[in-house]
Amino acid sequence: MARNDTQVEPDAAALREEISRLEHRVVQAEERRRALVHIMGDLNESNRKLGEHRKAMLHILKDSHQSNLKLGDSRKAMIHIMGDLRETTQEMERREQELREKQEQLVQAGKLATLGELTTGVAHELNNPLNNIGLFVGNVLDQVRVDRLDKESIVHDLERAMEQVRKATAIISHLRTFGRAAPVSLDPVDVDEVIERSLLLMQEQLRLRAIDVELDLCSDELIVLGNAIQLEQVFINLLTNARDALAESRRKTIRIATSREDDSVKIRFADTGPGIPRELEKRIFDPFFTTKEVGTGTGLGLSITYSILKEHGGEITVETGRGRGRGASFLIAVPLMTGPPPEEPLF
Repeated sequence: MARNDTQVEPDAAALREEISRLEHRVVQAEERRRALVHIMGDLNESNRKLGEHRKAMLHILKDSHQSNLKLGDSRKAMIHIMGDLRETTQEMERREQELREKQEQLVQAGKLATLGELTTGVAHELNNPLNNIGLFVGNVLDQVRVDRLDKESIVHDLERAMEQVRKATAIISHLRTFGRAAPVSLDPVDVDEVIERSLLLMQEQLRLRAIDVELDLCSDELIVLGNAIQLEQVFINLLTNARDALAESRRKTIRIATSREDDSVKIRFADTGPGIPRELEKRIFDPFFTTKEVGTGTGLGLSITYSILKEHGGEITVETGRGRGRGASFLIAVPLMTGPPPEEPLF
């Protein structure tokens, strides 16, 4: 049976509405598909980047592992180097101690050699007080023998004899102190006093050789941080050197001068000998170098002098005059003590 027009229109409208709804759903589905495709693209890009990051992380981990291995090797090498360095340091300390002991033995040997040279002069030096003692005691004995005792005269002679005994005792004590091998320590030392003590041991030798000594000591107190016995050996070595240099000179004079310059003490020993040839000036402080004949010198005096002054933080230089009678001049510079002495010995 045929449908009428009134039924067809609602059906057509419903159909159009359904088609529109389907078209809308298709559009939405297409948008969702496009969004999904975009998301999948982003996801693929993220996966690709994540893969790259993973590769980079694996590379970093590999490098870190290699670095750890290298660090471990470096640590082992450092431990080995530190062990070698410790052994090397210990060996250096041992050798330095051996060298110091050898230097001390050398200084002591030079001191004993100097002492041997001084013995003859000191024997003459002791003759005077001994003769005087004999004279004063003899006077007392004469009075006792003739039973004519004069108390004042006896006391006077015995007091004079005791003065000579003290003088002889001081000389002998000084010799024993100078020759003794004692631990080296640093103390405040008056330079001028050490020079005067050195001259006390040398004065008889110089007198017998008709050598005059001119002293120009500084009026200020010159105190250095040092070892008095070693500095005395330095001065005696220089006096001995000057004494020998003057053997053939007509005018025989040794000049000793001290001064203060800033934070340094300057000491000059000059003689009127023939001087030192220019070609030998750089060699005179070398061990065993000597211009003396075989058997008359060891060549250690100036070398030991140089070594002792270095230990004291000082230095020694030589100047030689050009011309007859201008001789040689040794200039010593030692740091002036400006503060309190250290509690512990420095060497």
